[in-house]
Amino acid sequence: MDNDTNQYPLQQVAAPNLWSPSVHYAQFQHMPVGILPERRLYDFELLYVCQGEAATKMQGQRYVLEAGQLILLPSGVYHQNEIVSRSGARFLGIHFDFFNELDIQTEADMVVNEADVRPSKFCCEAVVEGQPPLSGYPIYTPPLACVQLMEQLVEEFTMRPLGYELVCKSLMLHILTYLLRTPLSRTLSHATLHGKRLAELIEQIEAAPASPWTSSAIAEHMNMSIDHAAKLFKQIARMPPSEFVQTVRHREARRLLRESELSIENVGDLVGYSDIHYFSRIFRRHEGISPREYRKLSKIL
Repeated sequence: MDNDTNQYPLQQVAAPNLWSPSVHYAQFQHMPVGILPERRLYDFELLYVCQGEAATKMQGQRYVLEAGQLILLPSGVYHQNEIVSRSGARFLGIHFDFFNELDIQTEADMVVNEADVRPSKFCCEAVVEGQPPLSGYPIYTPPLACVQLMEQLVEEFTMRPLGYELVCKSLMLHILTYLLRTPLSRTLSHATLHGKRLAELIEQIEAAPASPWTSSAIAEHMNMSIDHAAKLFKQIARMPPSEFVQTVRHREARRLLRESELSIENVGDLVGYSDIHYFSRIFRRHEGISPREYRKLSKIL
């Protein structure tokens, strides 16, 4: 029995050009409402919620996932999944490693048998020097382009045409790159007064993205000069305040486009863009397609 579970996930600092992920499993699945048994994995899993609502208990926290979100389940870490929505939930699951280090013959090889734990099988998480690990805050809201890559990966892994392993590796690298670029604003764990104040400010921005979050308004909330507030915000949140506000507004716009029948103009208003043309331009810059095109595609996926 492997009792020292606090050491997981194992991590290895490696530049992205050294990452060589292998995909062990990629499939859609529908699960009925209920709580699944607690388990650990030898590899890593991306669990994306296509429809419904789910929750995961892991390392003393309970993460709630809505449709359009995914969770990274790390190697060696106990977790327990729960399907919350009454009609069940539809998932897209991808099992993988970062360094092509695990030979998977059957699906059972991915799940730890607690009566016969093999410590040498636990995979390492690749970490970029100077950046927090992907498992640091495991909840992500991937852009539509990333979701399309995951869909393509499932098709390649299922159909297994000639060279599918190379295609899956390439797609997995692209997917991990999207996750690396996703702002992890909620990972703030700084004990300083400024860190706590900024964490509270970020929660306010996420709760009310349509409010006028100008540089002066943010500086006032931080009780410091505009330049100092911008510098501290970027240092801790890893992006300038204006970019963070746009990111939060874009995330909310995507949700409203997926889940409501509001007009494009009303969606823009609700996230802080009263000019529909400006809203469409900003949305296209983030997503690569217009709000109207995004809504059509989200109905298909």
